[in-house]
Amino acid sequence: MPTTLPQLTDATLLLSNRIALLTFNRDDVRNALTGTHLIDDILTTIQWVNQNDNVSVLVMTGAGKAFSAGGNIKEMLEREGEYRDGAFGGDVYEIQNKYRRGIQKIPLAVYNCEVPVIAAVNGAAIGAGFDLTCMCDMRIGSTDALLGETFVNLGIIPGDGGAWFLQKLIGYQKAAEMTFTGRLVKADEAKTMGLLLDVVTPEELMPTAMKLAQQIAAKPPQALRMTKRLMKAAQRQELAEFLDLCAVFQGMCHNTEDHMEAVTAFVEKRPGKYQGK
Repeated sequence: MPTTLPQLTDATLLLSNRIALLTFNRDDVRNALTGTHLIDDILTTIQWVNQNDNVSVLVMTGAGKAFSAGGNIKEMLEREGEYRDGAFGGDVYEIQNKYRRGIQKIPLAVYNCEVPVIAAVNGAAIGAGFDLTCMCDMRIGSTDALLGETFVNLGIIPGDGGAWFLQKLIGYQKAAEMTFTGRLVKADEAKTMGLLLDVVTPEELMPTAMKLAQQIAAKPPQALRMTKRLMKAAQRQELAEFLDLCAVFQGMCHNTEDHMEAVTAFVEKRPGKYQGK
């Protein structure tokens, strides 16, 4: 089981009290996912989290003014020179390969992350940056948060799978309105729509997100990871098949030391001390 933090290029990763905090550090390009190493950093982090039983929660946020601006607009426009090998140049076959081998790895990775993922949305989350927040299990927003499914404004579609995630969050009609108009949504409206779990001041954002993370990280680690798997399985399985999976996972939980510790702690009215066993 890896205990050493992975080496990242455009982000920083911290681990404390079973909470992994991933911060995007490309404020110079508003934490754009293309034209930076942030895609690789996200993929590396999630792979490490899945292999590290010492992690119970992953929190993602952006340094600076933006959570993530999504695609680098300059890279879209300047397909020669500095950006000739960027994500947006090439014929149809080359571009689809760049998407499959690049940004489309993010939704697959986040969807398959074995621990709950919280987005602390500190500022603008636009296009693919917005979609990244929608891939997370929960979203806490600053009052500075600004969200938008803005691909149509640039004559493109949500190539990272955003249309799949968004309508699962807020329903087809609201997702269609956001996607077809490309309009930007402020934090308070985003909370009303169900995009954000809560909205707080910029100063309260990280303390609020970390408090939620701490509440989750305090739970028995094995049961937490199995619960995350069940939540995802419930989205795609029929009830009978899902109940079979629940029965197997429950049998696994009943045979853990942490289950007995949880029951004992409940009876004794004290916090549980869990070992992930």
